[in-house]
Amino acid sequence: MSTPSTPSLARRVGAEIIGTFWLVLAGCGTAVLAATATTTATASTQTLFVGVGYVGVALAFGLAVTTAAYGLGHISGGHFNPAVSLGLAVARRLPWRDLPAYVVGQLVGAVLGAGALYAVASGRSGFDAATGFATNGYGAQSPQQYGLAAVLVTEVVLTAVFVVVILGATDTPAPKGFAPLAIGLTLTVIHLVSIPVSNTSVNPARSIAPALFAGGTALGQLWVFVVAPLAGGVLAALLHRAVLAQREQPAPQRVSAES
Repeated sequence: MSTPSTPSLARRVGAEIIGTFWLVLAGCGTAVLAATATTTATASTQTLFVGVGYVGVALAFGLAVTTAAYGLGHISGGHFNPAVSLGLAVARRLPWRDLPAYVVGQLVGAVLGAGALYAVASGRSGFDAATGFATNGYGAQSPQQYGLAAVLVTEVVLTAVFVVVILGATDTPAPKGFAPLAIGLTLTVIHLVSIPVSNTSVNPARSIAPALFAGGTALGQLWVFVVAPLAGGVLAALLHRAVLAQREQPAPQRVSAES
C-alpha cells in the first residue's frame, strides 16, 4: 500500500506513459517533420523550408525530457526510458517490483507517441516510414554509415553518462530543483555527439516504437538499441554505487523533478 507521500504505482505508470509519449512525439517528431530542408513548388513559385538539422533535433529531445521531468517527475521520478529505470533499480533508487510496470508504461507511451507522429507524417505525399521515421541503425542505416562496433560503444558509453548524471543530479546533496535541467542538457549534448553515429537511442522505448512502424531493417537492427542502452544503464549504476554514492545504506527513492 502506498504511503501518502508516495504516489500509487498506477499514477506513476500513468506519468511515465505521458512523459514517454511526449519525448517520442517531440524528439522523433522534430527529426521526421522538421530536421531537413524541403522544397514545394507551384506553377509560378518555388518555396524552400529550411530544416532545423542535428542541433534542432538535439534541442527537441533535451527540451522534451526537461519539460516532462518538471511536469511529471514529482509523480514517477521522470524516467521515460527503460535504461534509466533499470539503472535506478540497480542503484537501489527504484524498487525492483516496480520495474516491469515502469517499462511497460514507457513502451506504451512510446508507441502512442510514434503512432501520433505516423498519423501526421503520413499526411505528406511521398512519406515512407521505412526510410524516414527517425529509426536507429548502423552500417548503411547509420546517418553517416558508422559500423556496428562504433554504434555499440557510443550507445553504451553515452547511456552510462546519462544515467550517471541522473543519479548524481537527483541525489540528496545535489542542488534542489535543477535536476531536470541538468538531465535535459545532458540529453541534448548526447544527441549532438551521437546523431551522426546511430541517430541516437540511449533509450530502448524511443528505438522500439519507430521501428515497429518502419519495419524491415530497422526491426532487424533493433536489438542493438535495446541491449546497448540497458548495458549502459547497468554500468552507470554499478559505477555510481562503487565510486560516487555517499551512502552505505540504500538511498530513498528520489524523483528527478524534486525540489
